[in-house]
Amino acid sequence: MNPTLQQDLQDIEHILEQVKQHGIDFLNAIDTIPTSTQNTIDTNANLNDFGLGSLSALEVFKQRLAPLMVSQAGPRYWGFVTGGATPASIAGDWLTTIYDPNAQATKAQGGVSALIEIETINKLLQLLVLPKSFLGGFVTGATMSNFTCLAVARQWFGKELGHDFAKNGITGPLNILTAAPHSSSVKCLAMLGIGSQNFTKIKTVEGNREAIDIADLEQNIKNLNGQPFILISSAGTVNSADFDDFIAISKLKEKYNFWWHIDAAFGGFAACSPKYKHLVNGWKNADSITIDCHKWLNVPYESAFYLVKEQHKNLQVETFQNSNAPYLGDPLENFSYLNFLPENSRRLKALPVWFSLLAYGKQGFKDIVENSVARALQFDAFIANDESFELLAPTRLNNVCFTLEGDHNQEKVNSFLMHLNDKGKVFMTPTVYQNRKGIRASFVNWRTNELDVQLVIKVMKESVLELEIE
Repeated sequence: MNPTLQQDLQDIEHILEQVKQHGIDFLNAIDTIPTSTQNTIDTNANLNDFGLGSLSALEVFKQRLAPLMVSQAGPRYWGFVTGGATPASIAGDWLTTIYDPNAQATKAQGGVSALIEIETINKLLQLLVLPKSFLGGFVTGATMSNFTCLAVARQWFGKELGHDFAKNGITGPLNILTAAPHSSSVKCLAMLGIGSQNFTKIKTVEGNREAIDIADLEQNIKNLNGQPFILISSAGTVNSADFDDFIAISKLKEKYNFWWHIDAAFGGFAACSPKYKHLVNGWKNADSITIDCHKWLNVPYESAFYLVKEQHKNLQVETFQNSNAPYLGDPLENFSYLNFLPENSRRLKALPVWFSLLAYGKQGFKDIVENSVARALQFDAFIANDESFELLAPTRLNNVCFTLEGDHNQEKVNSFLMHLNDKGKVFMTPTVYQNRKGIRASFVNWRTNELDVQLVIKVMKESVLELEIE
């Protein structure tokens, strides 16, 4: 054995203890660690010939790389709909690394850790009050979940026309209808060979909404004259967390032939709360759903899952099967994620979620969701009543979309946000809403409390004065 590896093996307990302590120090200080940084490094550092060993590498990390890390998992990082990592999820993630299984099969010598994923999906269906008629699996994030779902939808579309797109490639354009899709869905259309511009944009409901106009949707359906199509709908749009009318879409599905996909990356967790579960009424009738665990479930990156109705199981296998690998067995008889997902080798992403679900239960996630919405409404009240700001959209759930007051300040929005973020007390992201420059604050972190919002309000008022915004 290499002597440095041998030494590390002998020191493994001390190494992990040092890493644990560094992690504890970070987590204990996460409220005060900046949300942004100007630190940088020279990325052309030379590789050591013989290696430093893990403990020396940890010291180099502390000196060079740790200063690059911001408190993205902290309570005032309000950009990108980013959750944090609960204690239980950290435990599950660390054990995932230690066991290091490849989550593939449920019936195979050499590992059956995929059973953990299946159990975790069943628990998630209970949390979200969805039927067991959905099959699910874990992927890296909402982009890959949308990709997985839409890949199966693409195969369905081909079969409706008598073609096998997975084997023979796409023939002709696909009919895609959507109103306010997340950029990841559009990206997936490009990756799937459908084309990022090849979709029909449906009108949104009048009155400062981002939801699908059902009347316009049905008219566009009629214009297809019976042709199959794929509908991409939203449970929580990016700017204003708006929801499409799933009850109305369910009724359309009774009349017309289409694949219904819901991007519910963060909005799906509204189902955890009696106050907000009405927003997803009817979503159980969809063919596929995207949900992102490293958002409101507050587990570490990378963790999301897809849901596809079990009735489409054969289409999913046709799309992702390793057909030239007889040693893997029959893809339908021997359930294996190798035949259900884009990746072959992959991390056991389910374990942090499994730990979280067991540790906090339905009540825990109800509390996280309702606290996030309460903090969003607290921030919304400040924006609505402060003369320097104005809301761009109603705060329907956990996203607050706002801008500087008045059209005369539109050119100052981005500079104000950069100035604010540079203070390191909060991080928010820019956006454009109905042709106006804006700022979006997203509340999903389990740590965020009333004092965090009050601190951000104070810093925002200071920034207005410093930039002399009128």
